[in-house]
Amino acid sequence: MLGLVSAKTTPNATPLHNSFRQNDNHIHKNGNKTPSPLLKRTPSPSFSKPKTKPSKKTLQELRIDESSLDNPDLGPFLLKLAIDTMASGDNQNKALDYATRASISFEISSGPGLDLAMSLQVEAAIYCSRGRLENAIPVLERSIEVLDHKSGSDHAMAKFSGFMQLGDTYSMLGRVDRSISSYESGLKIQIETLGDLDPRVAESCRYLAEAYVQAMQFDEAEKLCQKSLEIHREQNAPASIEEAGDRRLMALIYEAKGEYECALEELVLASMVMIAAGQENEVAAIDVSIGNIYVFLCRFDEAIFSYQKALTVFKSTRGDEYSPVASVYTRLAEVYYKTGKLRESKSYCENALRIFSKPVTGIATEEIASGLAEISAIYEALNEHGEALKLLYMAMKLLKDTPGQRSMIAGIEAQMGLMFYKVGKYGEARSSFENAVAKLRASGDAKSVFFGILLNQLGLASVQLYRIHEAVELFEEAREILEQECGSCHSDTLGVYSNLAATYDALGRVEDAAVILEYILKLREEKLGTANPEVADEKKRLAVLLKEAGRARIRKGNSLVNLLDSSS
Repeated sequence: MLGLVSAKTTPNATPLHNSFRQNDNHIHKNGNKTPSPLLKRTPSPSFSKPKTKPSKKTLQELRIDESSLDNPDLGPFLLKLAIDTMASGDNQNKALDYATRASISFEISSGPGLDLAMSLQVEAAIYCSRGRLENAIPVLERSIEVLDHKSGSDHAMAKFSGFMQLGDTYSMLGRVDRSISSYESGLKIQIETLGDLDPRVAESCRYLAEAYVQAMQFDEAEKLCQKSLEIHREQNAPASIEEAGDRRLMALIYEAKGEYECALEELVLASMVMIAAGQENEVAAIDVSIGNIYVFLCRFDEAIFSYQKALTVFKSTRGDEYSPVASVYTRLAEVYYKTGKLRESKSYCENALRIFSKPVTGIATEEIASGLAEISAIYEALNEHGEALKLLYMAMKLLKDTPGQRSMIAGIEAQMGLMFYKVGKYGEARSSFENAVAKLRASGDAKSVFFGILLNQLGLASVQLYRIHEAVELFEEAREILEQECGSCHSDTLGVYSNLAATYDALGRVEDAAVILEYILKLREEKLGTANPEVADEKKRLAVLLKEAGRARIRKGNSLVNLLDSSS
């Protein structure tokens, strides 16, 4: 049978564990919003406290009238009670009861309109605060239905608010695709109402760009971030704080796309703004991001210098137990491993673990879990697989199996599966990969590059367990996703092609396998030239298959320049 290719073994392959560090960008999120493995988010510009008209009736009169929900004074009174009770935090059940009855009263007394929409949005917010996210969805959908954004700016902005709140709720449920769809609908209404250059539109563009980054749709994220940057440069003074925020997000997008020089340029510009504004901690955070880019560019001395600068600031402003200090220790451990200084690498890992094992108050469990997973990857590279697995299990225990955290748990399970696969525990590897795939499917994240690579790894584990038919289905699905997201010439896509050819060969589908290998060889010849060792290996594999199929290779004419080295 032809050899198999792991996506992890290709030089430019996307790693299975999370490559986006949550602490690098310092984009903060709403406390109720669970972050994805990719980045933390700012709160959406969605929900604002509705203005309710004070009732002229006394409390006793309203209590008497409460039996009749068509009383026009009852809805505003109950809505005010709901908001006040929710703000006090005393009895959320009572707040929910007030809000529900307010919505019913508005529905009966005044029908669809602004008051009903506001009441429904308050009701949904209370559902979310109590963790009843599924209950909030139909309430928010109803709040959007009862409004006509063409009836005035108040109606339009309330509808925008409903869409953004709905997007946040879908995001907390892990339904990334529906979340983005809701944000897009809200942004469209906001632009129609406020115009293209309103600063509030810039805020929404950046928020939607962050959502696209979470979904690994980097081209769309770049367009929206660029629009936000243009608005801020038009509306604000030169080198504003808002512009610096846009540039940091743009740097994250460029990093994800592998455009490291562009990312470095954006970070340097953002750093200059923050230095001028006297934002010492923000400058240190940007220094960490700059260090990350230097690592990608193999400029390790400059990376260490950037990390040490950030470490000095974090220690002096927050103390030695501050979580970003642990994050910098992890970055230093990684760069020292890459430069062959294994003793120093392990020492920095231990320093980071000391902070994560006894976290100070206020560190989110997701941040600790992410830190443990990153340290685990370094221990794995040091061939200390037992310690690496122990840290991953610790990270899993910190996370709850809630919809909003499933993507992060899936990333950790994928990392565990890869580790099991490397040490030959194929059953455990397959189980971990299967769990990760199931969680990502449930989260609506079944079209990303990461998901395609994960399917490839699950297929490889299935082959090792002689489940060839199952592996074929997995490789075919992975091929479809990676062709769509990366293109047919990407190294990850070619790896899946090769694996699919090998499984076709194992099933006796020699002709199908030969067709795929001919395609791979054609691409490699065009890209690498005929003298490249990879091309020679593919030729040998193809020759074996063609001999079995009893035919010669189908060739198309190529210029001598392309055959030798098309990349030049």
